[in-house]
Amino acid sequence: MSPYWSETVNSLTPYVPGEQPQLSNLVKLNTNENPYGPSPKVLAAIRREAGNDLRLYPDPEGSRLRAAIATSFGDIDPAQVFVGNGSDEVLAHVFLALLKHERAVLFPDITYSFYPVYCRLYDIAYETVPLTARYEIRPDDYLRSNGGVIFPNPNAPTGRALPLAAVQRIVTGNPDSVVVIDEAYVDFGAESAIALINAHPNLMVVRTLSKSHSLAGLRVGYAIGDARLIEALTRVKDSFNSYPLDRLAQAGACAAIEDREWFERTRQAVIKTRGKLSEDLANLGFEVLPSAANFVFVRHPRRGAADLAGQLRDRGIIVRHFKLPRIEQFLRITIGTDEQCDALTTALRQILQR
Repeated sequence: MSPYWSETVNSLTPYVPGEQPQLSNLVKLNTNENPYGPSPKVLAAIRREAGNDLRLYPDPEGSRLRAAIATSFGDIDPAQVFVGNGSDEVLAHVFLALLKHERAVLFPDITYSFYPVYCRLYDIAYETVPLTARYEIRPDDYLRSNGGVIFPNPNAPTGRALPLAAVQRIVTGNPDSVVVIDEAYVDFGAESAIALINAHPNLMVVRTLSKSHSLAGLRVGYAIGDARLIEALTRVKDSFNSYPLDRLAQAGACAAIEDREWFERTRQAVIKTRGKLSEDLANLGFEVLPSAANFVFVRHPRRGAADLAGQLRDRGIIVRHFKLPRIEQFLRITIGTDEQCDALTTALRQILQR
């Protein structure tokens, strides 16, 4: 602590991102990065943009990118799209612009751990809603007085997804508050709520290009919702940073969205590997929660998660272990390439046989 810190800083417990070790020959399965590189068209677009025009500010509205996003969904207008520096920044604006009310915002007790951080940062009242014993979101638990609802679909770190009808039940059951669906992992097997946007002015969907478009290093996220919700985000953005996306990010993001063939090929590869890895882990005795994300959430009935994570690390394989209530015996394992996942299961087999 420092005597120069504000009271807000003194009271914060920041979000802890996944470890990014700088080691050679590492099998890195801890931060849900896509194992496949971005589209070659993304790299070409960035190279074209990396010229003399970098002396100029980027488009503060991200107009071309918003149009590309809107076009990719068919019946969405660019006025219904907001873009930002990764979905984390977009979510931060969502909390301040749409979820700061007298009543508490609701989100699951096991979910993306940035949510309570935003609430503490912005002094937002919140209440966590327990997942079921099977680690599922129960829609009826959110049909009560609140200042807003937010949850990932698929949920993180569990990977479990709600069907679209269940999401719609939560949205229609909260006509007087905003419902935010965080779809960071939706492209790996869940149903997107964007199909509900035009019928529900209280619905906002937040997405990222980090996972299914292999652009975690470019930092591009976006939100889709009623134009009045988007205006609220823009007001916050323009009171904070009018230029959140640089020229390279906007050019690369547009190319990624427009290259549907690469997107489909790589996401289907991840889905296929997820199925094989889930089966292999089950054969090793792990309980594997059903996953619609680019990771699996697993535990072993006879071996502690911390011990397993430590022994994997000794073998150069990094997975994520959360020291949190209810999930301290689970490991979250990112879906890597087939070779990386085979290395993981081989190491686990050796560890379990000892």
